[in-house]
Amino acid sequence: MPVSPPAPPRGKTHRRSVTATVVGNFIESFDWLGYGLFAPLFADRFFPSGNALTSVLGAFAVLGVGVLMRPLGGLLLGRFADRRGRRPALMLAVSLMAGGSFLIGVTPTYAQIGLLAPLVLLLARMAQGISHGGEWPAAATYLMEVAPEKRRCTYGSLFSLTTCAGAFSASLLGGGLTAALGPDAMAAWGWRVPFLVGGVLGVALLVLRTRLTESEVFRREVGGRAERGSVRRLLGAHRREVVLAVLFVAGTGAVGGTWTAVVPALGGRLATPGTMMWVAVTATAFLMVVNVPLGMLADRVGAARFLAVASVVFAVTGSWSYLTMRGTFASLLFAYGSGVVYLVCATTALPKLLADLFPARVRALGIGLPNAVTSAALGAVMPVSAAYAAGHGASGWFVAAVMAAVLLSLPAAVLSLRRPAAAVRPTPDRKTFTLTR
Repeated sequence: MPVSPPAPPRGKTHRRSVTATVVGNFIESFDWLGYGLFAPLFADRFFPSGNALTSVLGAFAVLGVGVLMRPLGGLLLGRFADRRGRRPALMLAVSLMAGGSFLIGVTPTYAQIGLLAPLVLLLARMAQGISHGGEWPAAATYLMEVAPEKRRCTYGSLFSLTTCAGAFSASLLGGGLTAALGPDAMAAWGWRVPFLVGGVLGVALLVLRTRLTESEVFRREVGGRAERGSVRRLLGAHRREVVLAVLFVAGTGAVGGTWTAVVPALGGRLATPGTMMWVAVTATAFLMVVNVPLGMLADRVGAARFLAVASVVFAVTGSWSYLTMRGTFASLLFAYGSGVVYLVCATTALPKLLADLFPARVRALGIGLPNAVTSAALGAVMPVSAAYAAGHGASGWFVAAVMAAVLLSLPAAVLSLRRPAAAVRPTPDRKTFTLTR
């Protein structure tokens, strides 16, 4: 018996649900870029050594362990979202995110508590890694289930908007603090401020999500079914879709681990203090303006074609910008901007592409597990690999590996265009969320 589509969204309730869903991306981006920007400042506070590069490598190793926790988050929170609902999964994810930020902001240094300092830092990043592994899949699942069919990439662009806004806010705060406090105060205690701010933002979002309404698709098509959230069913009946999901997200894992952590850190070492932060401010301010139009373009040309073209363009511009990066504002803006533009394009298209692959009863798990595993396998090793390659004159080989991961989206796009999409059963196009209402 065919299932009728849900009723159209209603003004304020729909806008509140969409806002509560996508703002989590803001906090994740704020935290992630903040760690990359401030790692050179607090690295020797947790990993004291006689070599600055060794200390930074220690801080990046903690970042990598946090990324390695993402598969656990994708598995646990994805399964939780398919079994208990999208709303409780989103609330749990933001609770872990806020707790990790607070913990980093208040943790004493190595000089104060010895080895406990890096261990607490590691624990905080592990909690955030679990949160990051489950936050975006649960949010993408929910948003695609409430979005109108012909506007899913436009709705997906709201993830890009909040990602850019988070990066913009983190870099603006970093640049402002550096100018106001100076390098010495920033190294002593100023680096804690962004993490404390991130914790406060997480608590505010948790309150907002208590008013979130559950997805109609989940209530109608998932609730009560025995096979919902089944890992066995996902890896058995949907093996092909899992492989396609891995190919689609490989580029974002590789580029995300490099351009949101390594490039800011390297830029901070090449340029004068604060320059890299203002580079990030400039790039993300521009991207906040263009990402929704990019989403509309993706809806017009098709998500798979849009991502394929973006991957090819970035394979050229990203390679050149990374290998020619210098300490000037223009060079750093080109290097950083090329990567974040690609990430915006990918974040815009991926929610629709991945949601179309899986039925509702395993959708959050289907999006979460491949995404988290791939991000962990690629993103976790990128910061350390980049630092090692730079120290041994092998940056060209490193960039080649990153671009190979990016171009895996091409065969995935071709294969996805040859298969029917899963029935997301989205909301009709009337009375939808708009940015101007």
